[in-house]
Amino acid sequence: MALKIRPERCVVAVDGPSGSGKSTVSRRLATAVDGVYLDTGAMYRAVTWAVLQAGADLADPDAIAKIALETELSIGTDPTSPHFAANGTNVDAQIRGSEVTGAVSAVAAVPPVRKHLVALQQAIIAAHPRIIVEGRDIASVVAPDADLKVYLTASAAARASRRSAENATDVAATEADLARRDRLDSSRATDPLRQASDAIEVDTTGMGIDEVVQQLLSLLDSKVSK
Repeated sequence: MALKIRPERCVVAVDGPSGSGKSTVSRRLATAVDGVYLDTGAMYRAVTWAVLQAGADLADPDAIAKIALETELSIGTDPTSPHFAANGTNVDAQIRGSEVTGAVSAVAAVPPVRKHLVALQQAIIAAHPRIIVEGRDIASVVAPDADLKVYLTASAAARASRRSAENATDVAATEADLARRDRLDSSRATDPLRQASDAIEVDTTGMGIDEVVQQLLSLLDSKVSK
C-alpha cells in the first residue's frame, strides 16, 4: 500500500511497552514512506552502556548524568540498518545484552539524562523531514506535534513470546522482566511511559507485522489526506 499523499514533512510517533512490535513496525513503516527511523530506546541503552563501562553506581544520579552528558553518541537512522556508537565504539550488540537491559530503566529515570537525550532526539527529528520515531514518551514529550501518534500494545503473553523468540530466552523469565521494566518506566517521575491522550491505540496481539504496518499506513493516509 502506498500513501495517496506524500507530504514533504511527516513525523510519526510510535510508543508502547517492550515487545509490542515497535521497532520492527517502525522500521518497516519508515521504509514504506521513504523516511528515516529513530530508535530512542537505543539511545538510552547506549548511554547505559557508557555508564556501565565507567563503573558508575546506578544509585548515583549525578554520576550517571555526568557520564550521559559527556558520552558522544553516533546515531544511524537508516531503517534497513540502524546503528549506534558511543564514544567511537559500535555498541549495536552490547546494548541488547542482559546487563544493559537490566540497568537501562535506572539510567533512563534520571531527569538530566532524559532532558539531554530528548533535546538530541528533537534535533534529529528537525533535521529529517520524514521520520518514524519510536520509544516510550514520543507522542507525549519528544514529538507532541507529530502527524500521527500511535500507541502499540499487546497482551503480556504475546509480548513475552515475541521477545523470548528474539533473544532465545525463557518465556516466563522474559515476561517477568518485561513487567519489571514496564513498572519502572511507568512509575518514574520524569516522562513516564503512558499513552498520549490523542494517540491511537493499536493492539498487535494476534497480528502479523505486515498487518500492523498496513494499519498504520492507513491511519497515516487518513491523517495527511485531511
